[in-house]
Amino acid sequence: NRAANWLLWFTFAVHTFGLVCRIYISGRPPITNLYSSAVFIGWAGVLLALLFEIIYRLGIGNLLAAALGFPTMIIAYYLTFDLGNNGDTIGVMQAVLDTNFWLATHVTSITLGYAAGLLAAALGNLWLIGKMIGLKRGDKEFYRTLGRMTYGVVCFGLIFSAVGTILGGVWANYSWGRFWGW
Repeated sequence: NRAANWLLWFTFAVHTFGLVCRIYISGRPPITNLYSSAVFIGWAGVLLALLFEIIYRLGIGNLLAAALGFPTMIIAYYLTFDLGNNGDTIGVMQAVLDTNFWLATHVTSITLGYAAGLLAAALGNLWLIGKMIGLKRGDKEFYRTLGRMTYGVVCFGLIFSAVGTILGGVWANYSWGRFWGW
């Protein structure tokens, strides 16, 4: 478990370095197109899972960090080529309202909410699958801990999604003179 945790932290550090380089090169927040959104959601999901591993030390955080990080990178890889980018992922999707500050705050908040939702779904599925296959059958504290973890992540995601939605309305009001115009 400890070796897996160190390996996950190492790969997380490499991933973080890649995100920081991408931000530096593009001069934009880490979420500028579908590719970078998938990369950022994976990064945030892995970070949250690793933080759970620090808090609870049950191995669940390690399992979920690997189970979330790998598929999101595969999705990002296929998004690169399926969208006709021919391997170029640094391009920026034109925002409706192109202001760097509001783009960074609104979109990053919303995407952190998405990452928390992804982790909460993984925790919920772990709870369901564990119950179905009889994992730790007599250990009620294990399932209680999974429930607490899921609740905490859902609250985190709700806060970031709500704040991001409100920031989106403020951004629209700042640019259009009204909170929503869709």
